[in-house]
Amino acid sequence: MFKVKVLNHDVISKILDMKQVINAVEQVYTLKAKGKADLFPMVFHEFERGVADMDIKSGCIKEAGFFGLKLVSWFGENAKKNMSPIIGTSIVFDTETGKPLGLLNAEYITGMRTGAAGAIGAKYLARKDSENLLIVGTGHQSAFQIAATLIVMDNIKKVRIYEPMGPEKAISFVESIGQVLENEFLSKYKEDKQAYNEIAEKFNVIFEPVHDIKAAVGESDIIITATPSRKPMIDKEWVKPGTHFSCVGSDMEGKQEIDENIFAKAKVYVDDIAQAINVGETEIPIKKGIISKEDIIGEIGYLMIGKINGRTSNDDITIYDTTGIALQDLMTAKLALGIAEKKNLGVEVDL
Repeated sequence: MFKVKVLNHDVISKILDMKQVINAVEQVYTLKAKGKADLFPMVFHEFERGVADMDIKSGCIKEAGFFGLKLVSWFGENAKKNMSPIIGTSIVFDTETGKPLGLLNAEYITGMRTGAAGAIGAKYLARKDSENLLIVGTGHQSAFQIAATLIVMDNIKKVRIYEPMGPEKAISFVESIGQVLENEFLSKYKEDKQAYNEIAEKFNVIFEPVHDIKAAVGESDIIITATPSRKPMIDKEWVKPGTHFSCVGSDMEGKQEIDENIFAKAKVYVDDIAQAINVGETEIPIKKGIISKEDIIGEIGYLMIGKINGRTSNDDITIYDTTGIALQDLMTAKLALGIAEKKNLGVEVDL
C-alpha cells in the first residue's frame, strides 16, 4: 500500500508558470545531452488522419530519480463539444522502488512544455535582434507558443497570425489573444512585481491577422508552425536569409508543415534525432533524399552545453524540429508535484 499524489487540471494550471517550465525544459535538454536522461521507444496511433491521434511517450531522468510516461490524445473536433482537443495523463514513478509518485492531468503540462520547446528553439537559434514573429495555426497550442517566445526573446514588436483553414479564425484569434495572455500567463506573476512588469512589457506587441502567408513569411524573422498539417504550407522561395523556424506540429509519420526543400539550405537541429527522423518535420526531407541523418547538426541539448555550434551568421536559415519528448513532460510533471507538495495542493490516493 502506498499513497499517490493526484493533480487535476485546475491545480496544475494555477501553479505552473511559463518561466518555470522553460527552465525545466532547458534543464532536461542538457541532462539528455550529458547522458543523464533516457528516452524509451514512442508508441503512436492515428485514429483518423488529421482528425484524431494518440501517443505514449516515456523516459527516465536518472539524475533526478524518476521515470514515467504520458499518454496524450489529440481530437481536433473536441472544440465543438466544449472539450479540449488535447487530453492526456502523466504518471511519475520513483527509480529506486518503482512506486508511482504522481498521477497528473497532462493537458496543461503538454501545452506549457510544447510552448517552452518552440521558444527555446528561437532563443538559441534565432537572431537576437528578431522583431517579427509569425505563428502558423490558431489552435490550442498557439497561445503557449506566443507567450513562451515573447518571454525568451527581447525585441519582438509584431506577431502575425496565419490560419490555413481561413482568415476568419486568425481575426478571431487576434481579437482574443491579448486577454488570453493576461489571464493565462501574465496573471501568474502578480506577486512578483518585477517579473510582472517585465513580462507585461514583452507582451505589449502588435498582433496582426494575415491572409497572405507568402508575404508574411517574407517579413518574418521567426516562424513557428503549430498545426496538424500533412502538406507544406510554406514554400522555400518565400523564405528570406536569417529566418528561424520552430516546427512544432509534426509529431507523427507523414505530418509536414514546411517545404522539405528548405532543409537543403538550412541548419537543422532537433530535440531527439531518432524521433525526429521518423515522426518529425525532418522525416520527409530525409525520406526524399534532400538531406541525410548526418546533415542534422545535432540535438539542441548539445548546443546548450557547447558541444555543437548554432547560428554563425545573420544569414543562416535555422530549423528546430521539436517532436516533443517524454523528458519534457516528466520534468514539468515533477516540477508541478514539487510545487503542489509545498502548497499542500492536490489529492492523495491510497493505492
